[in-house]
Amino acid sequence: MHRRLRWTLGIGLAALVTAVGVLGLLTLGPAGGLLAPQDDDVTATAADAHVADYTPDVTVKLKTVIAEGKMAFQGVGGEIDGQINPDLSVEPGQVVQVTLVNGDGALHDVVFPDFNAASDEITGQGSSTAIVFRASDEGTFDYFCSVPGHRQAGMEGQITVGETPAQAEAAPSVVKVPTDIPDPIGARDAQTVDVELTAEELEGQLADGTTFTYWTFNGTVPGPFVRVRVGDTVNVTLANAEDSRMNHSVDFHAVTGPGGGAVATQTAPGDDTSFSFQALKPGLYVYHCATPMVAQHIANGMYGLILVEPEGGLPEVDKEFYVMQGEIYPVQDHGQSGKLGFSVDKMLDESPEYFVFNGAVGALTKQAPMRAEVGDSVRIYFGVGGPNHASSFHVIGEIFDRVYDEASLTSEPNTDVQTTLVPAGGATMVEFTLDVPGEYILVDHALSRMERGLVGYLHAEGEPQPRIFHTGSSD
Repeated sequence: MHRRLRWTLGIGLAALVTAVGVLGLLTLGPAGGLLAPQDDDVTATAADAHVADYTPDVTVKLKTVIAEGKMAFQGVGGEIDGQINPDLSVEPGQVVQVTLVNGDGALHDVVFPDFNAASDEITGQGSSTAIVFRASDEGTFDYFCSVPGHRQAGMEGQITVGETPAQAEAAPSVVKVPTDIPDPIGARDAQTVDVELTAEELEGQLADGTTFTYWTFNGTVPGPFVRVRVGDTVNVTLANAEDSRMNHSVDFHAVTGPGGGAVATQTAPGDDTSFSFQALKPGLYVYHCATPMVAQHIANGMYGLILVEPEGGLPEVDKEFYVMQGEIYPVQDHGQSGKLGFSVDKMLDESPEYFVFNGAVGALTKQAPMRAEVGDSVRIYFGVGGPNHASSFHVIGEIFDRVYDEASLTSEPNTDVQTTLVPAGGATMVEFTLDVPGEYILVDHALSRMERGLVGYLHAEGEPQPRIFHTGSSD
């Protein structure tokens, strides 16, 4: 959450009243002078040298940047210095000056549509523009770049006018931490393993300022990473929380038997059910709720992975991570704040508003980014809950040394792979070694999905390796 920025009331408003007579629309003449007021709002667009003559109550400076793989506004100076898409806060009636500096050379502007304020478009690194408006209405409002595609690419923030409502108790996070994985099994003999799952329906954070009613296994999306070995007997118990509104069940793709267990586990609120199966085939398998409408239960978060290790276990690696991709289908449009409701129509049309890794926007960027060291061997267990869309899984800046296609652990892996296709309800296992420090970005290479929340970070710490990768000019 960005820190809020608060300014104190200055003398600029009085100066404007004296100069104009009323708080009216301010327009600049050819020499930068004020023309006649037109209505009850103070709104002006000008080069910042002229706008500064108005002595506003509040001054804000923003710079356009490329940050974390997206376009953004960056705060310059004061408490917002360096913040990405900073949250702004002013008092009702204050006159606000916003200066926009072009930091990346592309075409940009900034608009505050609720105050009828829009800057000129600017292009070329170092160019600038500015607007002045009066914060006449109380509430929280959006500001953004209106150049087509730029808002969707990340250039948007919020301004709050008036007292910020007391922060409600934060909605719980449903994000499954990607390192929350049981230890490798290795060479042990087959045994009996107990797996306990609880179906929980809860209001969780989908994005900043946005919540969604998730249906989960054990309170996270995805559910627990289940780890067994081929030959194990697995006893599954599914409990459905007393406060659930829906029946729930679980279907393991690793099961040979009716419904993968779903027939035996149709569980009413407050009840529990159980079944047993023998893990016959090694592999990485999806599990999910299979209560009608099955797609709705999956879309709301009820999916996970079970790894059935081959006899003798898997080759040792330094870091293991658990990542799943899913889709969210709210009634409201992408980016709308507040509590979101579920849309059956959007789900049936296969038109999600959000694509997410591990349950939420920012799950693997803000909440639980992955971390490793240069030289580490990395394994990612990756699955797609869906329910509808496949994934073109890719790590920007890396090449997969090995890809276990369709999560088959008994076939020879593909080697030296850039992007791997994973179907809805499918999985893969990828391995690579980190040779260079820096930030590696996990994406679905259907890249428009980044703008709907689908991005994760793997941070690699260590000494630079200029022989492999070098930036800057050389003599």
